[in-house]
Amino acid sequence: MASTVLIVDDLADFRAVARVMLETGGYRVVGEAGTGADGLVEAARLRPDIVLLDVRLPDIDGFTVCRELRTRMPTVKVVLCSARDATDYGSRIADGGACGFLLKSELSSTALTRLTTTCQ
Repeated sequence: MASTVLIVDDLADFRAVARVMLETGGYRVVGEAGTGADGLVEAARLRPDIVLLDVRLPDIDGFTVCRELRTRMPTVKVVLCSARDATDYGSRIADGGACGFLLKSELSSTALTRLTTTCQ
């Protein structure tokens, strides 16, 4: 059975591209959200295996959302993504409980598959 994914990003275009890449890689995208608050609600409702989560959201930063997700759903795997390089965030990626990080400019089905496989 394919792993399920929730995409949380404020950019609809990014969500659409990520959906195609994930589905091409064999994942089942079960939902999308454009804010951190909506992402938390959708994660609780949909119970995805993986959450692809933008670091910069309009309401709550992705690190806070990640910590909250990991508290509420300890088995969920969170992959943070950003237009900025991971080095800009230092230890905040691992400290928040994310299993990985994806630079948005490197988005591809291969990169997503490799990263989400690492998380499992």
